[in-house]
Amino acid sequence: MPTYEYKCLNCSYTFEVFQSMNDKLIEVCPKCGGKVKRLIGAGAGPIFKGKGFYQTDYKNSSKPSSKTIKPAEKKSSTAEGKTATEKK
Repeated sequence: MPTYEYKCLNCSYTFEVFQSMNDKLIEVCPKCGGKVKRLIGAGAGPIFKGKGFYQTDYKNSSKPSSKTIKPAEKKSSTAEGKTATEKK
């Protein structure tokens, strides 16, 4: 069940209520009896349990593309081209 935060429009008193999503909204301030408004919360953040997290837990985005030419291949092909023209 979620925790909802309410704020009184009359006295600015803020309070939290642990209630079901199907429960009726609270309309009366418990402190002064004024009208209350439900606030929008940030929600629960991630909970990290365990001894740690590793690089292998995530997708590796630094993988080289198959379309790219490696520098070593590029140098060898130009070197072969130069030797072929020099021999002629």
